[in-house]
Amino acid sequence: MMELGLDGKVAIITGGSEGLGRAAAERLARENVRVAICARRKDVLENAAAQLKAATGKEVLAKPADVTRAEDIQALVDAVVARWGGVDILVNNAGTSAANPFLDIDDRAWQFDIDLKLMAAVRLSRIVVPIMKQRGGGRIINVTNLGGKAPQAKGLPTSVTRAAGINLTKSLSKEYAADGILVNTICIGLIKSAQWERRVKPGGDMESYYREVGARVPLGRVGEAHEFGDLVAFLVSERAAFITGTAINLDGGASAVV
Repeated sequence: MMELGLDGKVAIITGGSEGLGRAAAERLARENVRVAICARRKDVLENAAAQLKAATGKEVLAKPADVTRAEDIQALVDAVVARWGGVDILVNNAGTSAANPFLDIDDRAWQFDIDLKLMAAVRLSRIVVPIMKQRGGGRIINVTNLGGKAPQAKGLPTSVTRAAGINLTKSLSKEYAADGILVNTICIGLIKSAQWERRVKPGGDMESYYREVGARVPLGRVGEAHEFGDLVAFLVSERAAFITGTAINLDGGASAVV
């Protein structure tokens, strides 16, 4: 088994109560990382933390937070630092798909998407970078999607905010490489998540749905959440110490661009 060198590290994962964030939290907890997860719904979040503890035997800190609110972001980091003394890993994962025609999107929708997907990552990174510098380095992963590289028609505002997230990734990687802070982005394609499940009517057949949409993927299937978790664990590990400023497609070959 590959030794990842993560024992005792401290991680914050936003949007950690379901789907991809939860899968990443479980994978890191299995590597003896002290994991804090946040989400807006307290009951769902605390249930996820309890299930993660049962599955891994590790304590997971559940901190309710709305990442569109600067004060919630500060309170999240303060709680983690108070509990564990610092932050080594930040996974900016919170976000929902918003794909609409340009003329259907008003200013309020644009601003919400910017706050949720871009400014949350900006604000969290701004708080944790000084902490990581004091600790001799760190890892930041911004979760974006394929539309940030190759936007499709009627894919706004997400394709714009995800493109900004990719730019933020490269910018931070250049600025903080000398401080040992590595910054990468995972551009996700079709991967099983709670967002997909909410699109299917109650009682619907999820496996049939996944087979249908997976037929559009060159590998012939939808990705698994644990595959996302595995990639996160590798990128934040010592095994990936020479990888920074990259935008990695996790898409089964679906993207038209590298």
